[in-house]
Amino acid sequence: MGLLVSGLAPMRIVQTVFGVFHSFDLARELHRRGHLRRIYSTWPWRRVQREGLSRDLVGTFPWIHAPEFILGRYGLLPDWLADQTGYANALLFDEYTLRRLPECDALVAISGSALKTGQLVQRRGGVFVCDRGSSHQRYQEQVIAEEYRRWGVDRRVSDPRDTVREEAIYDQADAITVPSTFALESFVEMGVPREKLHCIPYGVRLDRFQPVSEPQADTFQVVFVGGVSLRKGFPYLLQAFQRVQHPAKRLRVVGAVSQEMRALLQTLPTEHVEFLGLLPQTELPAILSGSHLFVLPSIEEGLALVQGQAMACGCPVLASTNTGAADLFSDGQEGFIVPIRDIDALTARMQQVADDPELQQRLRAAALLRVQHLGGWHEYGSKWEALLESLTGSGRQPGSPPPTK
Repeated sequence: MGLLVSGLAPMRIVQTVFGVFHSFDLARELHRRGHLRRIYSTWPWRRVQREGLSRDLVGTFPWIHAPEFILGRYGLLPDWLADQTGYANALLFDEYTLRRLPECDALVAISGSALKTGQLVQRRGGVFVCDRGSSHQRYQEQVIAEEYRRWGVDRRVSDPRDTVREEAIYDQADAITVPSTFALESFVEMGVPREKLHCIPYGVRLDRFQPVSEPQADTFQVVFVGGVSLRKGFPYLLQAFQRVQHPAKRLRVVGAVSQEMRALLQTLPTEHVEFLGLLPQTELPAILSGSHLFVLPSIEEGLALVQGQAMACGCPVLASTNTGAADLFSDGQEGFIVPIRDIDALTARMQQVADDPELQQRLRAAALLRVQHLGGWHEYGSKWEALLESLTGSGRQPGSPPPTK
């Protein structure tokens, strides 16, 4: 049983998640406070056991997601098959949790993972919370589809069935949580009532991410960590970096190259760029600490965890407005925030840091100071605890009838 650290009575919380994401960080915090009843994942136990929860708290349904991930990693999963397996995984995982759901006060489900299970919780008198890690599904599709058109990529963004299911979940859920103001505003833009939305920014594992070195003098090292894709705005980074003037510049890229980017890379400038591929998370602190600037020009995402990780390693962040960066730091103080697709702005900010070592040191110090005030995952857990107490304490109680949808 988790250690109850708050003065609140224990709640009974169940979680569902595709893979791991930030859900296990939340699960550890809920368990520590005595609230976690169970978490269900589509990863096998062999993978999720490293998340630090005992086997009796974790249920696994890996039969579709794990093979799908392996095939995709080696480029053996065509889009049509990915659509079929992804949709089947969501439906069958929902059925799996539906049959095993224990009595609970609330279900916190990563978006897309629970519809029938959420409805069952509500019929029992509990609360159903949809935890969305990025912008509204339809907003996401629109902005990425626009990006595909810009680069001549003939590819569907996602399976339309996923969008129908996602929006049904948004409508059914008692509350929707997102990690950034950017993501919240995308829901409002798509017509979701603001009062249904709650913004809880992610934390940082400060015990794992901290400075272990400093950038080498007389060089300019930029780092990118994430999927090398159009969604991440990667072409704009390559184009901007090539304009930066420095005799010893280098861009280090950590992450897998997406299918749509493989052909495009042949047409983009890659001089002074080092592709490192996927790396264990344990190697990131050294790479981030040794870099002058972390750049993330994403077209869309909720709140990239690596931004906080970079700051915790003393690496200032240059990010687009659509990364949730504004919920982590202030433009010009701990890093820089620029519009999406703005090559000139990316170039100018990188050049500014390359030309001014004292500025880089000021940003580095400010980032380290700022990340300490973000509170890590403990603060994230406290905000979730307060929200769940509010939802279960002032809303329906177990045994009371669910609202009419």
